[in-house]
Amino acid sequence: MNSASDKEHRFLDLISCNRQLICKVCYMYATDSNHFNDLYQETLINIWQGLDRFRGDSQVSTWIYRTAINSCITFYRRNKVMSNASSIDELTELIDDRSDKPSQLKEMYRLVSCLNKMDKALVLLWLDEKTYDEISDITGISRNNVASRLRRIKAKLVKMSQE
Repeated sequence: MNSASDKEHRFLDLISCNRQLICKVCYMYATDSNHFNDLYQETLINIWQGLDRFRGDSQVSTWIYRTAINSCITFYRRNKVMSNASSIDELTELIDDRSDKPSQLKEMYRLVSCLNKMDKALVLLWLDEKTYDEISDITGISRNNVASRLRRIKAKLVKMSQE
């Protein structure tokens, strides 16, 4: 097997195993289904381009998270995309939501979509039950900063939900 087909095989396996993770990150940053598709493609391109440089110093999921979050934030900056929480209905169809309470999940995503880019990333990772240390590794901010920012974000989300 040549190196190009080996890379393609590794890439397809990686995407197959981590599709939900990639979709979740892109979903949190997308403003509509077209934007979601753009973010998803941008993330896949960046994973492909970085695959040969991934040394295995971290878990694959940590690297995928970091790549997906950075891809979305970079896409935002480059294209100056504005958040549009009203498109949440269209986006909800794009991911497999296994919640017994889809209206509560939809409301949570609506509230989270109003947060800034880094706060979205922190909440997403916390909702995925990542430890503060894992979140710190993925985002590059200190563990203590993760803890304090998450406390403030949670309080902000509670306040937003009561308004």
